[in-house]
Amino acid sequence: SALFNFQSLLLVILLLICTCTYVRAVAPRLIDRNKEGFLGLFWMSARIGERLSPYVALACVTMAITLLVQ
Repeated sequence: SALFNFQSLLLVILLLICTCTYVRAVAPRLIDRNKEGFLGLFWMSARIGERLSPYVALACVTMAITLLVQ
């Protein structure tokens, strides 16, 4: 389960950030209309992906190398 394994939890968070950023780039209305509440988590993930994109990309590459080496 992703909740009990730290590496899997990081992978899920990275995939969430990347997916939300992509969806916001393609269809901004889907993400921007829900800025509050539980669905605001997707908006915040998209903002993190946009503002910290070099670091998110570096984290994705690092995670990919880690998974390939194991």
